[in-house]
Amino acid sequence: MRLMLLVSGKVQGVGFRNAAKQYADINDISGWVQNQDDGTVKLEVQGKEQVVNKFIEKMKEGFNSFIRVNDVQIIHQDEEVSYNNFKIK
Repeated sequence: MRLMLLVSGKVQGVGFRNAAKQYADINDISGWVQNQDDGTVKLEVQGKEQVVNKFIEKMKEGFNSFIRVNDVQIIHQDEEVSYNNFKIK
């Protein structure tokens, strides 16, 4: 399963990207995370459906107490890509 996620809220300057990478690395999720100029964060995540869904649930809760996720747009991607790991861009 491969998804593009657009996350808004208090997600920049609060450790969101590092927390996403840490969670992804532990749970065998590949892809990337990147801050956007408009204050949102964009992710591409790929892995087993159940694991990716758990990642999204954890992300919506906020990976730490400083993060506040207001909205997550989920865009399903047709094909999987050969990612070796999860990167912060």
